[in-house]
Amino acid sequence: MSNQAVIDLLANWLKPLGFDLEIQHVSCENGKQKSNLIATTGSGSGGLILSGHTDTVPFNESLWLHDPFKVSEQENRIYGLGSCDMKSFLAMAITASQRFDLKNLKHPLTIVGSADEETTMLGAKLLADNEKLKGRFCVIGEPTELTPIRQHKGTLMESIKFIGSSGHSSNPALGNNAMEAMIIFIGQLLQYRDQLQRKFQDTAFEIPQPTLNLGHIHGGDNPNRICGDCELHIDIRFLPGMELQELRNDILDIAQEVAEQRALKVECKALFDGVPAMDTDVNSKLTRYIEEISQKPANSVAFGTEAPFYNNMSCETIVFGPGSINQAHQPDEYLQIDQIDLTIKHLEKLIHRFCE
Repeated sequence: MSNQAVIDLLANWLKPLGFDLEIQHVSCENGKQKSNLIATTGSGSGGLILSGHTDTVPFNESLWLHDPFKVSEQENRIYGLGSCDMKSFLAMAITASQRFDLKNLKHPLTIVGSADEETTMLGAKLLADNEKLKGRFCVIGEPTELTPIRQHKGTLMESIKFIGSSGHSSNPALGNNAMEAMIIFIGQLLQYRDQLQRKFQDTAFEIPQPTLNLGHIHGGDNPNRICGDCELHIDIRFLPGMELQELRNDILDIAQEVAEQRALKVECKALFDGVPAMDTDVNSKLTRYIEEISQKPANSVAFGTEAPFYNNMSCETIVFGPGSINQAHQPDEYLQIDQIDLTIKHLEKLIHRFCE
């Protein structure tokens, strides 16, 4: 679905406050109109970006006890789709900005609402490609329970398909069994996983090694027919310091070697472009300042964010927001009300420190 209604709502709130608005149209494969919103005020160089994505994950309303499209308050919680992940942060960023004389800020303040974070990250990629953002520092308000996050793993999802030829199972010479090749490939892939886990470790993460998951496999159509093709989907979560394209190339090399040995064709394709790992310097100004105001040390998480794309724009980036990731993508998603005022106070301190 398009996020345009959310972008328009944000624009209608931000423009009267004195923000200059730019709306970037994001080209999506399904033809739907999606957009990024860039709202900027202040002058000079440097400055602060407060960023949130405007999309949510799909949901099953039958599993909700509360209306996902209406705010409801109960037991010190705000329930609603996106309340935790992460529409509330955008509201808090706008609220915090209202405490300042925005036009006279010495450094820019930018509020970004991005498109398609939950699927393709096309919005963040467009922001990085266009290099239009003003800001030396960036806070992405994903739900971290107001713990600063400076690292997360990268994500790679690939499809590997071996293509042989089918034939009657009574005579193996009548075909070339793609499933047998896949069995060999999986064995080599698991050996490759062992090599990665011996070579790369980072105890800052709860799971200190890279992971490789065999998530989906399908091959053949009948027990008495030689399997003509077999496809595997894998997921790799890799550590900072590991390169996405290098991993992709390694998988392709392993698959091509098996295909050549078995006289098969092989097709490897990305299930999506992938997300680099995030690694912001523990001694960066932003890391140290958010550690100071939150009274929490910077940490690492397993889930991915738009942060690597901001870091690639030479923008020190920390993931820091209200709510728990345990509530994200869940029925009856909620945000603890007592985190709202505290988040706004933290954002006010950040604006004062990096924009005034």
